[in-house]
Amino acid sequence: MTQVTEIRFGVDGISCASCVGRAEKAITSVAGVTGAQVDLARASAAVQMDNAETGRAVAGALKSAGYPALAQTYRLAVSGMTCASCVGRVEHALNAVPGVLSAHVNLADGSTTISSLTDIGALQRALAAKGYSATPLGQADQVDNRQAAEAQHLLRQFGIAAALTLPVFVMEMGGHLFPALHHLIAQSIGMQTSWLIQFVLTTLVLAWPGRGFFTKGVPALLRWAPDMNALVVLGTSAAWAFSTVALFAPGLLPDGTRAVYFEAAAVIVTLILLGRWLEARAKGQTGAAIKRLVGLRPKTARVLRDGAAVDLPIAEVTRGDILIIHPGERIATDGVVREGTSFVDESMITGEPVPVEKRSGDTLTGGTVNGNGALKMRVTAVGGDTMLARIIAMVEAAQGARLPVQDLVNRITTWFVPAVMGGAAATALVWLIFGPSPVLSYALVACVSVLIIACPCAMGLATPTAIMVGTGRAADLGVLFRQGDALQALQGVDVVALDKTGTLTSGKPALTDVLPLHGTADALLRDVAAVEALSEHPLAHAIVTAASKPLPSVSDFAAIPGYGLSGTVEGRKILIGAARLFARDKIDAAVLLPDVETLSAAGKTPIMVAIDGAPAGVIGVADTLRPDAKSTVVALQKMGLRVVMLTGDNARTGTAIGRALGISEVIADTLPADKVDAIRALQTKGAKVAFVGDGINDAPALAAANVGVAIGTGTDVAIESADVVLMSGDPGGVLNAIAISRATMRNIRQNLAWAFGYNILLIPVAAGVFYPIWGVLLSPALAAGAMALSSVLVVSNALRLRWVKGER
Repeated sequence: MTQVTEIRFGVDGISCASCVGRAEKAITSVAGVTGAQVDLARASAAVQMDNAETGRAVAGALKSAGYPALAQTYRLAVSGMTCASCVGRVEHALNAVPGVLSAHVNLADGSTTISSLTDIGALQRALAAKGYSATPLGQADQVDNRQAAEAQHLLRQFGIAAALTLPVFVMEMGGHLFPALHHLIAQSIGMQTSWLIQFVLTTLVLAWPGRGFFTKGVPALLRWAPDMNALVVLGTSAAWAFSTVALFAPGLLPDGTRAVYFEAAAVIVTLILLGRWLEARAKGQTGAAIKRLVGLRPKTARVLRDGAAVDLPIAEVTRGDILIIHPGERIATDGVVREGTSFVDESMITGEPVPVEKRSGDTLTGGTVNGNGALKMRVTAVGGDTMLARIIAMVEAAQGARLPVQDLVNRITTWFVPAVMGGAAATALVWLIFGPSPVLSYALVACVSVLIIACPCAMGLATPTAIMVGTGRAADLGVLFRQGDALQALQGVDVVALDKTGTLTSGKPALTDVLPLHGTADALLRDVAAVEALSEHPLAHAIVTAASKPLPSVSDFAAIPGYGLSGTVEGRKILIGAARLFARDKIDAAVLLPDVETLSAAGKTPIMVAIDGAPAGVIGVADTLRPDAKSTVVALQKMGLRVVMLTGDNARTGTAIGRALGISEVIADTLPADKVDAIRALQTKGAKVAFVGDGINDAPALAAANVGVAIGTGTDVAIESADVVLMSGDPGGVLNAIAISRATMRNIRQNLAWAFGYNILLIPVAAGVFYPIWGVLLSPALAAGAMALSSVLVVSNALRLRWVKGER
């Protein structure tokens, strides 16, 4: 089976929603591409492909389409190269990585230079697989500042355009607003000279700060793929060309039509540059969550080498290294405490403000902050394998995701720009036929206004900017959306199904009762604990902890998923589990049922024991409820959601626990497959279900639900099966997830309503629909200002999501 790889990279020239559609069309036309998503807000693409050659073909297709892929150049020091054959192997390994465009190795200095669309981690992993290690040469981890550089460039271009446009605006529009100024110009330098000055300054505006519109818009027109830049080019060129003819060859124009619109062309470029600068500044803030997370990465670490502590770049830290963490320092990477005790602030990862005590054997997460104790830790993960790197990857993936609602927007915008051009041409024709004299001037003004005001920037930005800010805010609250479409799906769920163990309960049960049929409680507990010591179930730990040590040895151990355990202790076969285990092995459990019912009624979990095929007793274990479990259930019910609890406990125990939590709907005696069936049963009744759980047994249910929400402290397999991850391990995080989902989708609807409403209302105004009634015709300069304002408003509205308050 062909392996599909996803790569993410920047794309140049993406300026509006129509660009997104064309770039995606170019990518998906390449054989071997199985999926593609282009993100306007981040000017990036995510492409799923089957081999490295496909990646190079994608880069070529984007270049031909006018949206070149932004490759990164990496220089790596490669250790282990000894001869020319090594050079060939290293280059072959790198060129086989999807997204690598070229790779060149210099054996003399042991370095390689790579042009790649993929990240440096993929390159290092490819070399490691071939036996070579690689570290960056002369590079430190840093936040991508491309958006900041773009904002600075646009600010400079706007400043230049404004300086050149101001005299043009004053000479032309000032004369209309203040007749005395018009007379002064006419009597001093003359109108011909005034127009000549306007021509020079406007030409400079178009050729200098406005050059970017032409370098992108003209090729788009030549490819018959017009975009926003093409509309600006057509509008400004029409105004400039008409004015130039009126200045230098007035005889070519009909009588009474001589007029100049240099100020319209100059003001259009200036105002659009202003709007783009404001938009770039705002868009730069949408990635604040990523920048904050990246900023958590320490640059150096204090490593024990040959008995001495040395400060090394984080890139040189490897698994197994021993790090020294002083009080108040940020922990460099993931690891395990070897010596010392301290409290660690993990709020930047989990969103939980209370520091967590760490002792020998406890895990540490890179990016968190050590408290008042000194620690020694052993490194267990570095680079892209750390928790922080995985979180950043999850947030980036979610921020670059495209929700189902975006597909509709993209279908509309693919024909929107050509439709606008057709509408502008029709507008000009109507004015030429029915307009007042001078018809050519009126037709030009209306046509240019329609072209300028209808740029679809706001449409394209409406969804991705809200996604970026919403998922970033969710990360601040300890909620990670692994799948972007979960952001839309979660706000529409009707039912929240909660697993009991490890979700509503602490997952750390304690032994409460040992009820033997024969013999002593200690003897029964000793036999059961010996078998449970080989199990990883949370209940096993409680039993083993309570038993006297040492425990006898066990042979023929077997874990029976969904039923229990079996093993041989000192020649006796021990069976431990629920009633279904006894039923499966045809053991009469009637004598144990009174004790089972008593424990169940008290909300305890009864565990039945059989020795050599005969009932031997019952053990009671109780898992304490999380302190915030009940308040979470109440809050979900106040949100109008139906809350269901799924548990492997018997019905009486499950009902007792549900009663304590305020949950009336409890589905008990559920095996892993039963949880899936229960979710599907809820879905067949038309409900959209979010399932919250942790542990390997919950993975199938997480995958089966409309939205799977995993507790971050659960197993990796559960997290990988989920759509949303709650990093704090608090089930109350689902309240934050739902709140963010609802707020983001509400924000997207607002943005789309503004973007589409703006065009629907203002295109007719620009075309001159009000002229026959009130004699009002929209100026192209005002159209440019309105167009720029629409994009800024959409992005600014999305930024409001940064202040959404969590429900916990």
